[in-house]
Amino acid sequence: MLNRSDVTYIYDGTFNGLLTCIFESFEKHETPFNIAPADSPVGFLISPKEIKTDEIKALRVVKGIISHMGGRGMEMVEDGYYTCLPDKELVILDFVKMGMRLGECVCDMLAVPIVSTLQKAITHFHREKHLLTGFIRFSEHNGVLVSKIDPKNRVLPKMAQHFCDRYRNETFFIYDATHKEGLLYNNSKAYIIPIDDYIQPDADESELQARDLWKLFYDTIAIKERYNPVCRMSHLPMRYRHNMTEFTHIQGNKMLS
Repeated sequence: MLNRSDVTYIYDGTFNGLLTCIFESFEKHETPFNIAPADSPVGFLISPKEIKTDEIKALRVVKGIISHMGGRGMEMVEDGYYTCLPDKELVILDFVKMGMRLGECVCDMLAVPIVSTLQKAITHFHREKHLLTGFIRFSEHNGVLVSKIDPKNRVLPKMAQHFCDRYRNETFFIYDATHKEGLLYNNSKAYIIPIDDYIQPDADESELQARDLWKLFYDTIAIKERYNPVCRMSHLPMRYRHNMTEFTHIQGNKMLS
C-alpha cells in the first residue's frame, strides 16, 4: 500500500484530466488520498486540490506509459477509466506507478490486488460492452433510429465505432441514462454529447406494427422443448430486458415492462 498524502485531487472527469492528475502525482512526488471528479456527490473531507486538465502533460503521461508498460498497459489504463470500478482513479494511479517501476510484466501480475482489481473491472466492462452490441433495440422516430441503455460501465464511447460502421447510412441516437450522455450519428459523423435527461417519443402506428412483427418473429422461432431459464438468465441478464422489444408489452403508445 502506497503512503497517501493529505490531499484530494479534483479534476474535470475527462480521461485527459485523469492523466494530468497522474502527471501531478509524479511531479510532486505525492500519492493523493483520493482522486475525484468535480461533480462527485461525495464530499471532500481531505484538502481538495484542483488539477486543471493539461493536454501536453496528458500526452507526456501517455508516452511514459507506452514506453514503460507497452501498448497493453496503456490499453488497461484507458479501459479502466471507462469502468464502474469504485475509486478507479486511485487504482489506475497505483497501477501506473507499479508499471513505471516493473515494466510491462505488471499487466500479468494478477496475484497483486491492484492489478487483479483493475483487470476484473476491465473484464466486466468488456463483457457489458459486448452484450450491449447485441441487446440494443432501436425504434424509429421521424427517420431517426433511437435507443436507450442503462449500463453500469461507461460503454458508449467504446461502442460508438461498432454502430457507426453497422448503420453508416442511417441517422441514429443512443442514450445512456446512467451516465447522462448520448451518441448521435448523422451524415457520417458521430458525437458523444452530455444530456441531463431524455424522454423517448411515443411510438407511431408504423413503429408499433414493427414491434409487433418483431415480437411475433421472436415468439415463432422459439423452441419450447429447449426452454432453459437458467441458461437464458446467464446469457441475457434481467437488467437488460426492460429496454428490449421482445420483453415488453405494448399498450396504446407505450412500451411497458
